[in-house]
Parts: sequence; structure tokens; C-alpha cells
Amino acid sequence: MNLIRILPPEPVVPVSKHRVRLSASQRTTLQHLIAGGTAPARTLTHARVLLKTDSGPAGPGWSDGQIVAAVEVSRATVERVRARFCADGLDAALHRQRPRITAPRKLDGRQEAQLVTLACSTPPPGQGRWTLTLLTDRFIELEGTLVSDETVRRVLKKTTSSHG
Repeated sequence: MNLIRILPPEPVVPVSKHRVRLSASQRTTLQHLIAGGTAPARTLTHARVLLKTDSGPAGPGWSDGQIVAAVEVSRATVERVRARFCADGLDAALHRQRPRITAPRKLDGRQEAQLVTLACSTPPPGQGRWTLTLLTDRFIELEGTLVSDETVRRVLKKTTSSHG
């Protein structure tokens, strides 16, 4: 009796739209970086990914699966490094990108100065010193601006004033 085994089809891996082709100088730079071994681990890992994904004449042109297994990173990391290299160049692909989002300041300079002045003043009757909660409550009364204890703490930490 003949049994026919039907195997599931192998998954089709899409070909990346980002092709990495390193110049000879870029390849040499990456090889020296890895050989030195003194750079951050993430930088060295990204250098290895770029060297393995190089589809130029001097590069091996490995597939994503091969790179994932050899370098021990995720497929998303390989794709991200390749995309950053193609979009922004070698330095951008190697080094960590700084966050672009900055939170707006809660208080302006005048309000910060008023808060420091309040902290340096005498505490309310019955209190030995200002607490963050007391400062926050009093500042909200004076300014009408809602702030948290943490915002007050950060503003006071930035100053070098003595609180008595």
C-alpha cells in the first residue's frame, strides 16, 4: 500500500526592498570595528549584520534567516539595520538613534523662579520646613497652574539653592 505524504508548502520569504551594497572602504571600516571589539555591543552587532547582508561583489549576501541564526538577532533587527543603512547611511545604521520626542516644559522660567523663591521662604505656621506636598499646594494656590509633586521636585533639584 502506497502512502502519499503531503507536505505543507515552505513559507515564501519576501525579498527585501532594501539592498545593501558596501563600498570597499565601508567594508574595511566595519571589519576594523569588529576586530577592535571596543565598541558597544549593539554597534558591533549591527556591523556584523551589515557585513553579512552585503549583496555587493565582495559580500556574502546572506538571507535574513541565515543572518538571524548566525548573529543571533531578530529578523526585525536585520530589516531595521538594512533599512537605516539604505535611508541614512553607515553611521545611522551602526549607532543608536536619539529619541526625537521631547516633552514640553511644564513651567516656564518665571514660574520656576517663583517656585524656588517659595521654597526658600519661611514655611507655613506649624511646619518646620517645606514638604513637596506643601510647596505644590501653595504654588497651585498662587499660580493657578496644576503641577505634580514630581514636577516641583525636578525644578528644585535643578537649583543649587540651600533650603535651610
